[in-house]
Amino acid sequence: MNTKTLVSLSLLVGIGAVLHTVIPGIFLGMKPDMMLTMMFLGIILFPAKKNVLLLGLLTGVISGLTTQFPGGFLPNLIDKPITAFVFYGLFLATKKITRSLVGASVLTAVGTLVSGSIFLLSAYVIVGLPGAFFALFAAVVLPATIVNAGAMFVVYPIINGILKRSSIREAVTTEQLS
Repeated sequence: MNTKTLVSLSLLVGIGAVLHTVIPGIFLGMKPDMMLTMMFLGIILFPAKKNVLLLGLLTGVISGLTTQFPGGFLPNLIDKPITAFVFYGLFLATKKITRSLVGASVLTAVGTLVSGSIFLLSAYVIVGLPGAFFALFAAVVLPATIVNAGAMFVVYPIINGILKRSSIREAVTTEQLS
């Protein structure tokens, strides 16, 4: 694995961790998960299976440690790696569309819906939910979908522009070919 790629991924995870920590819970301990946006951005920019696995596991652990949801550590550990590979599969299936700003934002919205559903279902099975599934889905997952898609719409062109001007983009394209 390329050192520049690892540093870039760790920066994205670090930014996501800070955002996830400072955003308060909005409904029964649940909050929009900005770590998802950073995870999705990492997958779009560095699409390799080993990167997806690393991002999924790391995001799951950090998200689990910083969650305000009661008993949310294990559901996060289940949710993030599965979501990462579902997102990766969708990304590969729609690669030409997803490289655009709108495509990346739409795929982020879909990924957030997948993540929220997996999280709520696994939390329901493992620890139970503090409210009704559909109430939590409507109050947290749907707004998080809009927030994450909007964040991707803003952040993707900035990060993509930085990578194009740096030597990191060359490392990414070389790594993707191997």
